[in-house]
Amino acid sequence: MAVTGIGGLFFRAKDPKALGEWYLKHLGVGAPEGVWIWTQQAGPTVFQPFKADSDYFPADKQHMINLRVDDLDGLMASLKAAGIEVLTKAEWDAPEVGRFARIYDPEGNPIELWEPARS
Repeated sequence: MAVTGIGGLFFRAKDPKALGEWYLKHLGVGAPEGVWIWTQQAGPTVFQPFKADSDYFPADKQHMINLRVDDLDGLMASLKAAGIEVLTKAEWDAPEVGRFARIYDPEGNPIELWEPARS
């Protein structure tokens, strides 16, 4: 008997309805109100605890969501057009792993966008 994948991601929000709508509108993540299941594509998932003093994401946050994407450039353009700041750094990218960008949701939660390297 083994775990077969992540079944959900739950986090607190000041305005859960508005935040859920933001994720659905800008990232296509989640499901419309009243629908609980979001069916995603199969693919790699990183599950990695970090040291408490890591600077990989903001020290005042206990988590960072990492979302796998298939067109990072297209998504970044869409986010920027919606007025969402997109951060990139050359040192985040690695040919064997893929490309990365960061954004923050309206409540300040960090989101890492990851376009995995093509095999």
